[in-house]
Amino acid sequence: MSKTLKDIESKNQTEFSEIIAIIEQSREKAFRAVNHELISMYWKIGEYISEKAKNGGWGKSIVAEFADFIQTERPDIKGFSASNIWRMRQFYETYNDNEKLAPLVREISWTHNLIIMGRTKTDEAREFYLLLCSKNNYSKRELERQIDSMLFERTMISDDKNKLFIAKNAGLSALRDSYVLEFLDIPETHKEKELRKSIVANIRNFILEFGKDFTFVGDEYRIKKKKKNFFIDLLFFSRSLSCLVAIELKVTDFQPEHLGQLEFYLEALDRDVRKPNENPSVGLILCAGKDDMVVEYALSRSLSPALVADYQLHLPDKNLLAEKLRELKELADEELDEGE
Repeated sequence: MSKTLKDIESKNQTEFSEIIAIIEQSREKAFRAVNHELISMYWKIGEYISEKAKNGGWGKSIVAEFADFIQTERPDIKGFSASNIWRMRQFYETYNDNEKLAPLVREISWTHNLIIMGRTKTDEAREFYLLLCSKNNYSKRELERQIDSMLFERTMISDDKNKLFIAKNAGLSALRDSYVLEFLDIPETHKEKELRKSIVANIRNFILEFGKDFTFVGDEYRIKKKKKNFFIDLLFFSRSLSCLVAIELKVTDFQPEHLGQLEFYLEALDRDVRKPNENPSVGLILCAGKDDMVVEYALSRSLSPALVADYQLHLPDKNLLAEKLRELKELADEELDEGE
């Protein structure tokens, strides 16, 4: 049987898409190669100025003179204002003694490096955002939003609280203990329907908060059992976890009975929706508040990969969050000392 015109067009479109993919991959590699050389150049200039400054040979006036010189003699070379030259020195001195982070800075743009360097205070936070930015190809705005929402601090606190979940579920640490949804246009007092609709309307920002590896499958995802229909509030697929992620929304504090509902959905997904090559489905109850002890009791005997997290509609108090992280670190240090 001869192929129809529709079959030929479909085949051509598939082949065209494959060529586009080759082009995009090559362009991405070329950009990364150019960026790698650019960052290496800034590193070398920073090293040169750092050594000169240590020896007392270069100060602010010399750097200003150099900036004027390059603008006059080589106007075609951009990006060498006095302030940017000093940033190159700071850049070199920040990462020079850190063999772990030095290679990572070459994986992201100069603009992103400046944001991370200027707005983080520890090597742990720098490493977190360097890796995150490289993996997710964040825009400048997206990176700033993650730092503003204190994603590093929230993730560190969440990992500590959810050791039980992570240990039981093969390191599924892609989900956190708390989420910031300040981009939702809803009042503090709201209904589940309002919350769900606003999330769907702002799905791009919602995925950014969860991680770009998440793909939206649908809202009110129907599961039919005999003559009865059940609906999952939000269903995603996580590429990094290679599994479906069911999210149940609760505008009240967490209650143990919420877990039973989620476990039913996970069982139904695994039996009827999950593909053979995918991992077991994961569930998240996203609620307005929770008592950590109640959550621990509820999850301690659960066999399902489920997690309970809360959400807030405003950016977190940075001082309060930093204090909580400091307390957790001090507690971990004390446990380490006692173990020795």
